[in-house]
Amino acid sequence: MSEHRTDPAAPAPSAPPASDARDGLLTVLVVGTGGREHALARALARDPGVRAVHAAPGNPGMRAVAELHDVDPMDGAAVADLAVALGAGLVVVGPEAPLVAGVGDVVRERGVPVFGPTREAARLEGSKAFAKDVMAAAGVPTAAARVCTTPAEAAAALDELGAPYVVKDDGLAAGKGVVVTTDREEALAHAAACEQVVVEEFLDGPEVSLFAITDGVTIHPLQPAQDFKRIGDGDVGPNTGGMGAYTPLPWAPPGLVDQVLREVLRPTVEEMARRGTPFSGLLYAGLAMTSRGVRVVEFNARFGDPETQPLMALLESPLSPLLLGAATRTLADVPAPSWHPGSAVAVVLASAGYPATSSSGDVIRGLDDAEAADGVHVVHAGTAEAGDDVVTAGGRVLAVVGTGADLSAARATAYDGVARVSFPGAQHRTDIALVAARDEAQDRARERMDP
Repeated sequence: MSEHRTDPAAPAPSAPPASDARDGLLTVLVVGTGGREHALARALARDPGVRAVHAAPGNPGMRAVAELHDVDPMDGAAVADLAVALGAGLVVVGPEAPLVAGVGDVVRERGVPVFGPTREAARLEGSKAFAKDVMAAAGVPTAAARVCTTPAEAAAALDELGAPYVVKDDGLAAGKGVVVTTDREEALAHAAACEQVVVEEFLDGPEVSLFAITDGVTIHPLQPAQDFKRIGDGDVGPNTGGMGAYTPLPWAPPGLVDQVLREVLRPTVEEMARRGTPFSGLLYAGLAMTSRGVRVVEFNARFGDPETQPLMALLESPLSPLLLGAATRTLADVPAPSWHPGSAVAVVLASAGYPATSSSGDVIRGLDDAEAADGVHVVHAGTAEAGDDVVTAGGRVLAVVGTGADLSAARATAYDGVARVSFPGAQHRTDIALVAARDEAQDRARERMDP
């Protein structure tokens, strides 16, 4: 379900530059270096409404779908200069750090439409305390929480809310600023290492990622996905930026998207507008399906990684109208996204030592072999070029994406691709979407047995 609303007091949307209006095709600049940006660039490159895709600075895998430019994604002036020079009709700011730093604001000041929230609106991700305040004002269901700035405050909050203890760094931490533990000393140590933390009650139940594209008025949710944060099979070990994801969720209750739109997305968007900081771009709701109902775990202000990879693999409708509609406050004129049937699974290959450390410079083998497999594509995240070789350059190096008629088929395809790629110390989980695929297969078997 998508929501269309009108706001007669809203400012007129920005118009795409004349250079893009001559043939109705967009030149798009994607800002960022990771897997999320590669997946978005790949989707835009096959979009019939896009003339050309550029990336700043991009990564080696993106060369096949975009022209790369050696521009610092945190340098707003340099990004704006590049966008103007290219005649870009749309700039897509992928990572959270440039959004929170206000890079999109600088580009907008030059008259170029930007997909991504303003610096003020990006505080929904940049400060967990701010997000909690917004949720409280909007009546959005979430975990009870306390904002703490001293060890004494953290200790009191831990005792009040009880174990398992959930301690979150208030600022950006690349998906690794959260500690969930039954060890009080570990929780206190994490709190002491952060300038400000949010201590929350523990939320039981599986987690769901639900993305929504919005222009601050109209909201188009995407289909739900699920990611896997911990490094090891069975959800053991420390948190990471995400070791894999899949979509859709065969176990999700009917009406989940409508419920989240009604109880979470719409109230949040309206509260942000009421505060004078309307949110446009991608609003990411991390949800816990608890025994007491749906609760928000966190908000992000951009596409999630690695959930974007399987979502873009199944997106049937063109991506550029959605992004441009959000950037120009014309999303009400854009149809809701449509999806290919079947499933998609992304499996992340991480470097040796991740997440504690990160090995770099290791040669990656088998990329072409994996890409040649039916239903497989490889999304680069932490890669670099060394002569003729592609080498590791970050913690999460690649995501191998497989599609199929159902989750079992998509899993088999993805892991066939994984088996074709190698580099020293590579690590990956073997259980991405495993439980959901088994349950889906069992459900279908029962359906066949029913008279």
